Amino acid sequence: MSTIPNDLRYAKSHEWARLEADGTVRVGISDHAQGALGDVVFVEVPAAGRRVKAGEACAVVESVKAASDVYAPVSGEILEGNAALADAPETVNRSPYGDGWFFRLRPDNAADVNGLLDAAGYAQALKDEGH
Repeated sequence: MSTIPNDLRYAKSHEWARLEADGTVRVGISDHAQGALGDVVFVEVPAAGRRVKAGEACAVVESVKAASDVYAPVSGEILEGNAALADAPETVNRSPYGDGWFFRLRPDNAADVNGLLDAAGYAQALKDEGH
C-alpha cells in the first residue's frame, strides 16, 4: 500500500502539491507513482521563469521501466527545479514527499491547490484505477 500524506493535495495524474507558508507550491510525484515506475534513473526538471498551465507536461522522469511526463497540478510560474535530482535521481524513490520533489512554482491562484484531490480522494482515485 502506498503512503498518501494527509497534508498534501493530489492530481489524478499522480503529482502531489504542497502549499508552502510563503504561498508557493512544491510539486513531486506520489509514492504510488514512484513505485509504479521502479528505479528512477533520470529526472529533467523545468527551468525557473517558465510559465505553465495546469495539466501541462513540464518535467520528465525516466526509470528502468519507462519514461513519463510530470504535469503541473496548477498554473503558475516555475521558481526553481530541484537541481539535486540531476546527480541523485534515485532520491525520487527514496523520498518522494521530501527531498525527491521536482519543482516549486508561484501559483496564479493559490486557491487552485484546494481544487486538487485530498488524501482520501486520491486513495479513492487509485482504487478506482484498480490499484
